[in-house]
Amino acid sequence: MRKFAFIALVAAVLGTALVSCKPKEDSGKEITLVMAEVNPAETIAGQMDQAFKCKVEELSGGKIKIDLQCSGILGDVESVMDLMMKPGSTIQIHRMSAVNMATYGCRKSSLLGIPYTFSNKEHFWNFALSETGKKILNEPVEVGLGVKGLFYGEEGFRNFFSKTKIEKVQDFNGLKVRGTNDNAMQGMIAAFGAESVPVNYADLYAKLQTGVISVAEQPIANYLANHFYEVAPYMILDGHTLGVMETVITMDAWNSLSERQQNILLEAGKYASEFCRELSAKEEDRVKAELVKVGATITEVKDIRPWQAACSNVIEQSSSVDPDLYKKILELAE
Repeated sequence: MRKFAFIALVAAVLGTALVSCKPKEDSGKEITLVMAEVNPAETIAGQMDQAFKCKVEELSGGKIKIDLQCSGILGDVESVMDLMMKPGSTIQIHRMSAVNMATYGCRKSSLLGIPYTFSNKEHFWNFALSETGKKILNEPVEVGLGVKGLFYGEEGFRNFFSKTKIEKVQDFNGLKVRGTNDNAMQGMIAAFGAESVPVNYADLYAKLQTGVISVAEQPIANYLANHFYEVAPYMILDGHTLGVMETVITMDAWNSLSERQQNILLEAGKYASEFCRELSAKEEDRVKAELVKVGATITEVKDIRPWQAACSNVIEQSSSVDPDLYKKILELAE
């Protein structure tokens, strides 16, 4: 894992954010918050988590400690979220994807998983820093999930990888594909003529290895870090969705913090987001070069329009959740 050069990345963090609850008095006692991460520590997600951890501990003078557990040690996304939504959870903070939030009733978050929504990473960060972004980040509170959004990140654009080479949409016909469980992803897989097969993330390598599935999709950095290229050596850079990440905290934990402690977490979240933005921008070229070295085959998509056309109905149906909000997201590309 890289040394923490990121400590000097952001010299000052943007101002404090308002909180909507009545915070407790700051007792000055040390507290420990357990944070779950399904990906390895060296991934973009894992390094963003570490940036958050270090900044929280720095800003609190060591009074708030983040016990970060990576590589799915504390369970997969579903088991962690199921625990966090119950009172007295032993896990307080969790980094997860926006499309996973959508499966828990966060309909606005589902807009972030619609195929070909973000034209580039700059478009996404325009969104993340906007009022529209804040509205979606606050949605878990609105729907009563028992968790609160803290900050955004992104793992880069998600791409399909496979056991046999894929060069065009028609190559998906009849293939068994593992995708996220949201409606947009499931609709896209069907629109490409493939069969969706549910597979837990922790089992993905084994299911590819044994041929239960022949195609999956992840950001390119995760593809390398998890060694998926060993069992599925072909990746096509279709960039169907951006790997939008939301870090959440249980409301029990949030409400137990003083106002000062809450603001420390929010400030550290802004720092971690900026760190993620810088890291993700640098990682893609490095990862591509590494994948070539280990023998993976990377295929560029020269014309994305046939891919967009294939799932045009999915885009229309999925955005009907909140067409006005989706339009605002698209407008932030300008």
